[in-house]
Amino acid sequence: MYVPANLYIPDNITEPRAAILYVCGHSPLQKVHYQSHPRKFAQLGFICLVIETIQFGEVRGEHWGCYSKGWFNWYSRGYNPAGVELWNAIRGIDLLTDRPEVNPQKLGVTGISGGGSQSWYIAAVDSRIKAVAPVCGAGTLKSHIETRTVDGHCDCMMPTNTYQQDFTDIGALIAPRPLLICQANGDGMYSIESIRDLYYKIGNIYKMYGASDKIGLVETPGGHSYHKISREKIFSFFMANLMDKNVSSEEAGDIDDTEQNQLSEEELRVFTDGPPTDDRTTTIQDSFVKLHGMPELSNETQLSMFRDSVKNFLKIKSFGAFPEKPSALNPVLEFKALDGGKYGEDIYSFVPEDGWRLKIDFLWEHPKDSLNQLVIILRNADEGRWDSYSFASKVAQGENIALFGTRGFGDAGWSPELQWHIRRASAWTGRTIVSMQVYDLLRCIEFCRTLPGIDPAKISIAARNEMGVVALYAALLDGKCKSVILNNPPETQDLPSDPDGKGAATEILNCLRVTDVYQIPAMLTPTTVTFTGEIPDNYLWSNDILEKLGKTKLTVIQ
Repeated sequence: MYVPANLYIPDNITEPRAAILYVCGHSPLQKVHYQSHPRKFAQLGFICLVIETIQFGEVRGEHWGCYSKGWFNWYSRGYNPAGVELWNAIRGIDLLTDRPEVNPQKLGVTGISGGGSQSWYIAAVDSRIKAVAPVCGAGTLKSHIETRTVDGHCDCMMPTNTYQQDFTDIGALIAPRPLLICQANGDGMYSIESIRDLYYKIGNIYKMYGASDKIGLVETPGGHSYHKISREKIFSFFMANLMDKNVSSEEAGDIDDTEQNQLSEEELRVFTDGPPTDDRTTTIQDSFVKLHGMPELSNETQLSMFRDSVKNFLKIKSFGAFPEKPSALNPVLEFKALDGGKYGEDIYSFVPEDGWRLKIDFLWEHPKDSLNQLVIILRNADEGRWDSYSFASKVAQGENIALFGTRGFGDAGWSPELQWHIRRASAWTGRTIVSMQVYDLLRCIEFCRTLPGIDPAKISIAARNEMGVVALYAALLDGKCKSVILNNPPETQDLPSDPDGKGAATEILNCLRVTDVYQIPAMLTPTTVTFTGEIPDNYLWSNDILEKLGKTKLTVIQ
């Protein structure tokens, strides 16, 4: 990995100075576009290193994987370009602390937009930063989701939110170090009300430290940009907190961005002959996060340990947004008929999670005064009217059947054009569509076990296409299903989607760090797994493990 950067050093310095790391926002030409800021810092006596992002500038990588390329498998990988930017910034700080001109005890960070959000992350993660001034780089999750400003943001603007954190949490990690939040009041990417909310809540943390004077908010008129007011306040802020100089913002002055005082792109270029041939920037998303391996499982103890480790990881880092306290199911019998199944039809609704009510359609092939097997047929969002019935007749003939639609289907569905938004917005809140659907199915199984006529130990799940991912993960977490029946399940969760986000969603936060969907059948034993048609090639890994351990292998029905 190579990070193009320019280092600005004041003339005639005789002792180590305070230093600023300037992180660029989403602007083409990067250090060329923002050069007036590091130059001004140097004129004020600071050392300033300005570093480019992997998206723009001299070395071009990817920030917009989910945003515009359909690389929603980034979520499954636990990859976020903000992680690379944060690492590059940490290494930039390493570089500064190694310089003889720099006082390593006097380091600050600032930037706007993407550089603004990075300023929050860098200061939260690296305690060597003693003061931070983020500009137009943060807002509350609540505001982003409610106003849909999430749609306008790059993938790097919010972490893969494994622990459901907000910028209040990030601000709490910065406290009690000096923090100056700068925000334009007409910014289309952030509502000013959400910034005030952040300032108030983080301010309470500073108050607990007895450091209320260390946090400030600067509001400026206009859109998503700097203003003379914010720039001068920032320069004054760093002089006070890193140089111990009480200089007014007017005395600190503004940048000089006149054309005659700008250096050209060529003059500021780092790689005069182009990027190094071994540069990894364009493919760093493929290697930055270590993914799962192919464990050698030679006995039942190793399989059990592997299953436990995967489940423990998933519960924390993939399904951590499951409600801490399950809601009451509050079932309602919506419809009852004597036809449908041999012994009638019941349509129930229940509440899997507050704010949602889902329907499940039971077709009874056995009387309810005896316990019998139930096959839950998962509906698909894009299915035809009779598709689930046709599938049920092939895989569950003669059995009690429940046709179930999770979130994303029927009354609990959404229009296809919302799929892109929901996939991104969900990840910002620590969820994915699949993780919510897995939770729905787990609550559905829980409800089914309360009904007369159903043997709690003989519940099976049947799913087609992408819903196979939901079925397998739910069966793994439940641990008590009799069987899983699959038709054409995805071979992996590490594949891109359509750039517009429409169609199948298979991503689950961080899951590929420990497993992939084709490994789950091996972990389900003694639950049996059956395929209609051919067994996809990747799933033969599970079949080999089961065969080696003398377990029931994957089976096929035509």
